[in-house]
Amino acid sequence: MKEQLTKVGIVGASGYTGEELVRVLAQHPHVKLAQVCSRSLAGKFVVDELPRLRGILDASLTFTASSPADCAASDVDVWFLALPHGVATEYAQPLVAAGKRVLDLSADFRLRDLANYKKYYGHDHPAPALAAQAHYVIPELQLDDAWKKAKLIACPGCYPTSIQVPLVPLLRAGLIKPEPGRLVINSSSGVSGAGKKADIHFLFSEREGSIKAYGIPQHRHIAEIEEAFTAAAGQPVLIQFNPHLAPMHRGIASTIVVPAQGTTIAQVEDCWQKAYAGRPFVTILKSGDFPDTAHVAHTNRVAMSAVVDTRTGNLIITSVIDNLLKGAGGQAIQALNLMMGWKETAGLR
Repeated sequence: MKEQLTKVGIVGASGYTGEELVRVLAQHPHVKLAQVCSRSLAGKFVVDELPRLRGILDASLTFTASSPADCAASDVDVWFLALPHGVATEYAQPLVAAGKRVLDLSADFRLRDLANYKKYYGHDHPAPALAAQAHYVIPELQLDDAWKKAKLIACPGCYPTSIQVPLVPLLRAGLIKPEPGRLVINSSSGVSGAGKKADIHFLFSEREGSIKAYGIPQHRHIAEIEEAFTAAAGQPVLIQFNPHLAPMHRGIASTIVVPAQGTTIAQVEDCWQKAYAGRPFVTILKSGDFPDTAHVAHTNRVAMSAVVDTRTGNLIITSVIDNLLKGAGGQAIQALNLMMGWKETAGLR
């Protein structure tokens, strides 16, 4: 008997992450890409606006300008929201109320502490009751399966994914006991992380051959990272986070420095091996083999390794991801696969 495909829709499909969602979901063995929404491109053929998807998509598929109410009234089972923070809530509320499953890639539902939401995003949370229902999910870091029944999944940010995957197991195991201000993270992101927009700072001629720091010392992802680290460590954790804009289209590289306090590389690698045994999207490299963004581009993988600097007594961890896949759309699809009982890698290899 032929499998009945799950109908999925994307709101915000014209951005970089939206385009990746369209590409992967169009080839996914268990879903039917039923709606592709973009207000700015409504009525236009998707393959005309995203020509690299020719031969992958149904040529007759068009962008629609569906309102939140229209999406909620549709027969689509699962919605991906690739929207700016604030706007995503306008869709999430009626969709969840209508019984749809929602995977939100904005920042609207990532934080449990809504005082931090106001601090970092400049306004009160638009839907506190809904935020309390959301499950924040990096699939490899979930301690149980309760999240798989959730109607609303908050998909993590790209920087936080590259940072949490290597550190959370170590914090849970007590192998890292960070002192305030001593956990220092330097991350570099490709320009696609800023979204698809006309801005002089992101023009190729401005970024080529140049790297610059930004968002220091109060980048919005700090709240998300510290909240996850505090939960993992069982005590407050403060980080020094220094993001940089790098001259590449996609990818994130994070370098994390923390006092080793006697922790050995063998202990770190053993902890990682136990935490990620059987997880197809985590690659643990040998100490001294530093991960490269080029090796994870266009994949849903995290690659990471660690070294100890005996001169300074610091543990140095490096990790890389593709910001548009493991850092956004790919991880959301990975979560959907697990929620639906499909193979974790479905559509992602």
